[in-house]
Amino acid sequence: MIAGNDGQNHALVIKVAAGEADRAAARSLLNKRYGWRGYGESHSIPTGATHSTFTAFIDGELVGTLTLGVDSSAGMEIDHTFRNELNTYRRVPGAQLCELTKFAFESSVQSKAILAAFFHFIFIYGECRYDCTDLFIEVNPRHRRFYEAMLGFDRVGGLKENEGVGAPSQLMHLEVAQIRAQVAEYTRAAGGVSERSLYPFFLSGEIESDVRLKMERGGLSASQAHRAATIASQRQPNAIDANVTVGHA
Repeated sequence: MIAGNDGQNHALVIKVAAGEADRAAARSLLNKRYGWRGYGESHSIPTGATHSTFTAFIDGELVGTLTLGVDSSAGMEIDHTFRNELNTYRRVPGAQLCELTKFAFESSVQSKAILAAFFHFIFIYGECRYDCTDLFIEVNPRHRRFYEAMLGFDRVGGLKENEGVGAPSQLMHLEVAQIRAQVAEYTRAAGGVSERSLYPFFLSGEIESDVRLKMERGGLSASQAHRAATIASQRQPNAIDANVTVGHA
């Protein structure tokens, strides 16, 4: 179980969409949330081999979705707005660019523990499957502070118009190595939990290792479907007991 802001423990299940029904459910939530913000209600979710869509369920109800994409000869979703900026990073030897796109969460979900578990699982997946070195996300400028404070993203360049949603957009970047450093920092500083960052709520090193092992055994490194894995109960630095189920839908 994982703690919510209501003071109750909830069952959190994270899945990788495995079929059209799963993607349709994620797309429905995405368009519901985007429509509420005035971004339109006819958005699609990438379905190619370079993208994996994740869904989060709380007590059996779909509450969140996020798609992780890896760079290829076809580029990424973010290239539509920020190709020139991304090309600068592509020229770095050994770089493997990935993107986070199509993010939507029910407004009723405010728990940092839930958001942290969701992001952490996706980060682990990106490393195991895609060998990501650099993560990018395109956000509305009013959301910049969230990604800066909560996850350590940095702004890249200035604002541009995203034609898909008809709104200004900011490109943001995070090195995967920095994620490792942040997790290590908050592990050492257990008890000194930041009120602004999600990193103190990330999974422990022991639990992360268990998740990675199960992913590798399930063939994620070879882009194969993996069996559901259960993250055993743990004691987080913020005194939250987490029991999270992860796996393909």
